[in-house]
Amino acid sequence: MLKRILLLAAACVTAALLPAKDILVNTPKTTLLLKADRGQPLHISYYGERIDNAGQVYSAGSLWYEAYPAFGTCGTDVPALSVRHADGNMTTELEYVSDTAVAEANATLYTITMKDQAYDFYVDVCYRAYSNADVIEAWTVLRNGEKKPVVLNKYASGFLPIRQDDVWVTHMHGEWAAEAEVTEQKLHPGIFEVHDVTGTRNAYKNRPNIMLSLDGKPQENSGRAIGAVLCWNGNYRITVDTNGKRAHTLVAGIDDAQSAYTLAKGASFTTPTLALAYSNEGIGGVSRSYHRWARLNNKIHNGTALRKTLLNSWEGVYFNVNEQNMTSLMDGVKAVGAELFVMDDGWFGDKYPRNNGSTSLGDWVTDRNKLPGGIPALERACAERGLKWGIWIEPEMTNTKSELYEKHPDWVICPPTRTPRPGRGGTQLCLDLSNPEVQNFVFGVVDRIMQETPNTYYIKWDYNYEIANYGSHYLTADRQSHLYVDFHLGLQKVLERIRQKYPDLVLQCCSSGGGRVNYGLMPYFDEFWVSDNTDAKQRLFIQWGTSMFFPANAMAQHVSASPNHQTGRRIPLKFRFDVAMSGRLGMEMKPSDLSEKELAFAQNAFRLYKDTLRTLVQLGDQYRLISPYEGTGYASQMFVNEAKSRAVFFAYRFETAVNMARPRFRFAGLKPDATYRLKQVNGNGRKNSWEGKTLTGRFLMQQGIEISLSGEYDSCVILLEE
Repeated sequence: MLKRILLLAAACVTAALLPAKDILVNTPKTTLLLKADRGQPLHISYYGERIDNAGQVYSAGSLWYEAYPAFGTCGTDVPALSVRHADGNMTTELEYVSDTAVAEANATLYTITMKDQAYDFYVDVCYRAYSNADVIEAWTVLRNGEKKPVVLNKYASGFLPIRQDDVWVTHMHGEWAAEAEVTEQKLHPGIFEVHDVTGTRNAYKNRPNIMLSLDGKPQENSGRAIGAVLCWNGNYRITVDTNGKRAHTLVAGIDDAQSAYTLAKGASFTTPTLALAYSNEGIGGVSRSYHRWARLNNKIHNGTALRKTLLNSWEGVYFNVNEQNMTSLMDGVKAVGAELFVMDDGWFGDKYPRNNGSTSLGDWVTDRNKLPGGIPALERACAERGLKWGIWIEPEMTNTKSELYEKHPDWVICPPTRTPRPGRGGTQLCLDLSNPEVQNFVFGVVDRIMQETPNTYYIKWDYNYEIANYGSHYLTADRQSHLYVDFHLGLQKVLERIRQKYPDLVLQCCSSGGGRVNYGLMPYFDEFWVSDNTDAKQRLFIQWGTSMFFPANAMAQHVSASPNHQTGRRIPLKFRFDVAMSGRLGMEMKPSDLSEKELAFAQNAFRLYKDTLRTLVQLGDQYRLISPYEGTGYASQMFVNEAKSRAVFFAYRFETAVNMARPRFRFAGLKPDATYRLKQVNGNGRKNSWEGKTLTGRFLMQQGIEISLSGEYDSCVILLEE
């Protein structure tokens, strides 16, 4: 015993003599500098443009903030961690213990371990720095080594201090059919916060991502900017606390309201990832970092694969699903030249046929009155036309009018002592995915589809309600506060099983449109439905905001009917295609409604997209140029390949007025000294002075060109080749 005490004392003396350690967490162009010192908590000293020598940071005057401040010891800073120990103590005092750096395929993983000075409670602060994208992921692993349970009252994913004047924040909010509205505001003393408490679709109103512009009002392609993205599908809170005018601290993680989480002895909890990006090329530079990170590192499933063009049946027939309508739409898909047909809602239900939104969810059996040959007959009909087959499901939901609910009322989210309050259609309820039996059921929905029709290529996975009846039949009384978290951990388990068994199945994430556009789910999904609003004018705004954090190949963008079903607006077919071609192109209408001239245009547009534009748009670097939010009535953007040898440029005019000012359209992302030939594609027959001419990249980026856009809803697509 004495020997052990002496060895421990010697180790403590040695540790006290060890010098403080600098940990440089580097991506190709950025650095997060940490200071690790025995007896002290981990500190953050710098985040910004890449440095290889920490000395200059300290010489210039560095930040000095705890990297993961805990309640009770972090003074006036908003804490990242709040723990209640078994003896009632609510303070945590962390000190550095050790660190490791492990090389991975495209990144380096840094793990810095801290321990409470008085308790066997450990915090692993983790960072993953990518070598193929300028993104650093941060998260924590909280480990209980105490003899009794501890309660996590707040357990943020990450913390970041910023010391800078005139900081602006860009964030997205919205409603159904009006998602991702871009809002910019200057940070003033006090608290800025975005959060979500729906429990299930956290991008529906406020999205779990923000950008901070460090040099005043946000600029697209200039100035320093920092992005923060919480990779989580549940309730969240992102807080920026501004003290005075120069000191800002960012804390992001799972929302702590009604989410206290108990850790048993020996248990651990891993927080969601907070993905940070820094750029000196404005918010557009941050966007391109996130796009590259997502595509190359499986932050969207199968991120470098080209997405197929498709037609979805929803706005064509809604619930009026039958064999004749489906095969007619397949003929339309074949006629326009798309590659995939997706049958949407309305195909299922036995005791309760699915003729509207009020019945049948959970009863995933084919309605044989509508489809006598079943789903296999439709899949074969697709194959006969050379098309891929896809289908719609909403597997996390049920209706009170369903056989599933009659058999398993205890599977829905609701306290056992309450009567559930349904949502959509007056009958819709959420299944409790904290329950392993429900997890098995939801996995089985997909598994049975794949067993019945093994050639199913695509599934549209929808979700249309929030947690409105908080409570679980499955969770024990002392674990009810786990529901908001365990629901999503259960969903992740289901999706991991699906991906393990069906890695090549294409999944679309839909939730009343863009309600689940987040990086908590996208590693399991190939794309998301941007919005239920398919109006091309409003889509310019929705897609603009969405693109700030998500790449074009994840954005499902469809050409729909005119007048539009949501707004009643009449927009020319060319404009509708030119807007939809800036993501994954599809259709949401009956091709049979097109005139002969319109059908020919649609055929040419699909051919152009598949043969020429798809790779540029889906895998290229996106440059947003003229924002529709600027109020000029114009918008423009472009996509450039990695070699900067080819690009596609989109210009839109969506308003008209007498004496309306016309901008000169400038480009971005090109090689200044290279010469590019310009060619209008998907055109309307009008010629411009630059047609077929060659101009240098420098001239195009500095001076730009004139484009003749006449009247409301005119657009132009230009192909550039070096």
